[in-house]
Amino acid sequence: MMSKKISLFNWSGGKDSCLALHHILADDDFEVRYLLTTVNEAFNRVSMHGVREALLRTQAENIGIPLYQIRLPESPKMEDYEESMHRHLTGLRGEGITHSIFGDIFLEDLKKYRETKLEEVGLKAVFPLWKKDTRAIIREFLSLGYKTVIVCAKEGLEAFCGRVIDEQFMDDLPPGIDPCGENGEFHTFVFDGPVFKSPVHFSLGEKVYKTFPSPVDTAEKPAGYWYIDLLP
Repeated sequence: MMSKKISLFNWSGGKDSCLALHHILADDDFEVRYLLTTVNEAFNRVSMHGVREALLRTQAENIGIPLYQIRLPESPKMEDYEESMHRHLTGLRGEGITHSIFGDIFLEDLKKYRETKLEEVGLKAVFPLWKKDTRAIIREFLSLGYKTVIVCAKEGLEAFCGRVIDEQFMDDLPPGIDPCGENGEFHTFVFDGPVFKSPVHFSLGEKVYKTFPSPVDTAEKPAGYWYIDLLP
């Protein structure tokens, strides 16, 4: 009998991450040891998604897999981010973890970056949703009974913040917007579904606009996002 692949799961708390976890938990080849999430140290919120740490913890508790947080400063430089990740992943490799799982779908450069950085510490990357059609992913996610709310959206998509994704959602998206937000158009928080022992309860709070400079020097205008606060 083959031994299981001891893995960490890169958990954003969003729908693609959740569907990838759903598939991995159904695969007897893998054992997920941790849900790994980067958290903004200044605000105690999930990096980029802006979800409160308290809700992230409840999410992990309701799934039943230990949460492993990597806490980062508000706007880390790329070298600081990479040093922190390398240090934590080296420690996890020392615990016997051999695989690192992601919910990425089609960003080739990001996939190569992850594979290269993991190879440096002796980990192998796994992408359960790789190259799947994003409309099919949304349909599968909904058909399985998962529920997710949009927690942040790029400038121009403000109206979608706080919306629970349903079948109508794809028809309402403007042209050129990926149904899964794979190009960074929006991010989500999953609050119910088959991997949860019970739903994560929250209410909608304030909506705010924030801009983010690139971690590398660039002349491009900072990216702007609308965030809706989820209150535990």
